[in-house]
Amino acid sequence: MSLLRTKSVEQSIADTDEPEFRLKKSLSAVDLTVFGVGVVIGAGIFTLTGRAAHDVAGPAVVISFIVAAIACGLAAMCYAEFASTVPVSGSAYTFSYASLGELFAWIIGWDLILEMFLGASVVAQGWSAYLGTFLQQIGIVLPEAISYGGVVDVPAIVLVLVLGGLMTLGIKESLRVNLVLVAVKLFIVLFVIIAGILFINPANYSPFVPDAVPTESASGLTQPLLQFLSGLEPATFGVGGILAGAALVFFAYIGFDVVATTAEETKRPQRDLPIGIIASLVICTILYCAVAIVVTGMVPYSELNPSAALANAFAFHGQTWMATVIAAGAVAGLTTVVLTLMIGATRIIFAMSRDRLLPGGLAKVHPRFRTPWVISILVTAVVALVAGLTPIGVLEEMVNIGTLSAFVLVSIGVIVLRRKRPDLARGFRVPFSPVLPILSALICTYLMLNLSVETWLRFLIWLALGFAIYFAYSRGHARLATGALLDPTTPKVV
Repeated sequence: MSLLRTKSVEQSIADTDEPEFRLKKSLSAVDLTVFGVGVVIGAGIFTLTGRAAHDVAGPAVVISFIVAAIACGLAAMCYAEFASTVPVSGSAYTFSYASLGELFAWIIGWDLILEMFLGASVVAQGWSAYLGTFLQQIGIVLPEAISYGGVVDVPAIVLVLVLGGLMTLGIKESLRVNLVLVAVKLFIVLFVIIAGILFINPANYSPFVPDAVPTESASGLTQPLLQFLSGLEPATFGVGGILAGAALVFFAYIGFDVVATTAEETKRPQRDLPIGIIASLVICTILYCAVAIVVTGMVPYSELNPSAALANAFAFHGQTWMATVIAAGAVAGLTTVVLTLMIGATRIIFAMSRDRLLPGGLAKVHPRFRTPWVISILVTAVVALVAGLTPIGVLEEMVNIGTLSAFVLVSIGVIVLRRKRPDLARGFRVPFSPVLPILSALICTYLMLNLSVETWLRFLIWLALGFAIYFAYSRGHARLATGALLDPTTPKVV
């Protein structure tokens, strides 16, 4: 029972045809692109731009977004190659199982569960905050005890329950709602960009790259792991500030990888998955850069509000009504993010349950809706409880470290699978392999090292819990260990 036993690509694909576990194939390249844009563009476009410009990069934050997009694009190409080669639910978990082995697959699946559960919960709380702001601006005030930051965050719980019900009804139905909300979000973002152009003062772009200045460094468990290990003192602005800004805004792009979790429900996965992953990343990069140019042109970077840059940029010019529009856009935007993260979480658990690394009964597909309804209910319940009752705050970086660890393993897995199975048909191939996948893994590792020491400690505790479950249950019950077939009526071939 080797820890590095692999599940063949052929077996992974064959599992998708088992009647009891077959998902409905209904998604196109357009659906996947909308899905990707829906999860990537959230509150970050309204807040993160101002924070990066004010704190570390100045107007050169536009370059930070481009650098981050290039780094993220390398990982996106690795995901696109894997998704077109192994079109099965599970994303990085399934890819790792086929290339690196079961233990690595378990680790990455465990990390992705952390990323998507916490990510959906954190964003649901953010949605509640923006909803409260929007309602206040139209004259409605929610009781403090049951709103954002109260004893129970009722709006966040209601949102998760509604989206959970929608998710259970079907992936296509979910994406129809997602399409409408993404359209509203993009309309507001474009409106903000076009309206902001009227208030740009070219003098605000000078200096475009402010002179580098030393900055007060964090200490103890709050300092980045790289600083803790190397003793280097951080600096802001200048070229170093651009790179620091890239590390900060990189997390605004996280989410495109969720597209790969829908591989099994895509009509033509070899063609449509690479298009959906890469197209969503390109669209988001263009919008992020446009917002960065507008906001740093409207207000001097030193006067930007790091927490609500766009809304305050318009208030700076006396256009306070725009704050209502931006809050409405954030409410629509964050709804799509919660929905897509919850769908991603169900597909990861579905793939792990079908392989018996988690109890197989979870992977039951509803006979009418063709969705994993048991897992959908479980995910909805957990996310609703965490979003409604837990003050997450400090756990937000856990989302990032889970995602980046997945990026590293997928980048390495592309190289391994190329060497082990060069015969496989690949709808998309990463150019200049293995150079670009190695570069992707190194960049993602560097970004992980920029996360705080306390985040790494929490991550190690989560991994330890995962190892305990794997060795106590998953290793012995896995289908690769027992040889069990998904469909017991299918005869075993000797």
